[in-house]
Amino acid sequence: MADIGTGVHSLGADVGDISLERELAMEPAQEHPLDPSTFIPPEPLPAPSIIIEFCDRCRWLHRATWISTELFLTFPSPALKSVTIWPLNSDETAGRFRVWLFIHGREPILCWDRKVEGGFPELKVLKQRIRDKINPGMSLGHSDKA
Repeated sequence: MADIGTGVHSLGADVGDISLERELAMEPAQEHPLDPSTFIPPEPLPAPSIIIEFCDRCRWLHRATWISTELFLTFPSPALKSVTIWPLNSDETAGRFRVWLFIHGREPILCWDRKVEGGFPELKVLKQRIRDKINPGMSLGHSDKA
């Protein structure tokens, strides 16, 4: 029998039932497929992950999504847990295109900066830099050939 408003099920008066009663009260909430108020957001994924910052004014969204797709194809989960594309639209971030690598327990690693490197990343070079940090023994196939 459930107490109205608590969601706690009462299974009897025996002392042995109290621990089961507590377990039932701590069950995770259930999602209803058509009720957004019951949806449970995903937990942030653990590292390694990538953030691609890009200047939205420069219309580099397609380049950022293309690179994110290529990285997911090359480093499928669990090698990479997530790739985030982050549009920026301010004077301070004008012309920015950066690729950051986040590894658990380490400082973020800047893998590419368009202004510092003098252009956009050649995908082969970017993949090699990321591979060298997350899985140094991994072969990149034709991307490893000179």
